[in-house]
Amino acid sequence: MAKPIGIFDSGLGGLTVARAIAAALPAEDLVYLGDTARVPYGTRSAETVIKYAIGCADRLLSYDIKLLIVACNTASGVALEALQTRLDIPVIGVIQPGARAGVWATRSGRIGVLATAGTVASGAYERAIQGENQTMRVFAQPAPLFVPLAEEGWVTGEVPRLAAQRYLRPLVEVDVDTIVLGCTHYPLLNETIHDVAAELLGHDVIIVDSAEATAAALSEMQGEPRAGPGGSLRILVTDLPGQFAASASRFLGKPVQGLDIEAIDL
Repeated sequence: MAKPIGIFDSGLGGLTVARAIAAALPAEDLVYLGDTARVPYGTRSAETVIKYAIGCADRLLSYDIKLLIVACNTASGVALEALQTRLDIPVIGVIQPGARAGVWATRSGRIGVLATAGTVASGAYERAIQGENQTMRVFAQPAPLFVPLAEEGWVTGEVPRLAAQRYLRPLVEVDVDTIVLGCTHYPLLNETIHDVAAELLGHDVIIVDSAEATAAALSEMQGEPRAGPGGSLRILVTDLPGQFAASASRFLGKPVQGLDIEAIDL
């Protein structure tokens, strides 16, 4: 029997990564853990995030996973190395694939990053992008309101457009041609972010979805997609399974009726 892929995040956002992986590798079984009791990770110390990440990883190992996806940008920024050292299976974060995709996409070498305040403060995307190519100019912009907008389903219309205008103006002033979405909630606002950025810039802009970039990196690692029937998705949460289910369908892009959402303790 094929082993599943494990994915964890501090909450809902990582479901965009699960969605992208399911689209790229439809026969793979996925086990997703959302640490909803301790969300958000971005306000915690690095030591605490590493402790939480290890706890999530250890629980997912109990499902005999064959590799682990760290779908949380904060945990990818501070806990990836600790997890890679600790675990005997491959561990992939979302920052490096998104950074690499941004470098491949840009023509001007001027890359914007939209992320949470914690991720921006960590400098993780700047390090990852310049690690791929030192000539890149990176401009990171916090966009905290995008998280509650995504969770409430306010992804188009006047309110998200106003937020996008506010957050994108600093990136427009430096004339970026590529914007990396450095938070797994932000793909839900992809269309609004693209349209507002293009209007403000006066030219098209490439939006890099780090969830899709992570799925592409995983596909490259896996090689030929496994044949077989459609894979399963099992969801574990540490708090509020009913509330999680109500919002999960937006992140997965499909109804969650019939999905197994289980409350667990870590």
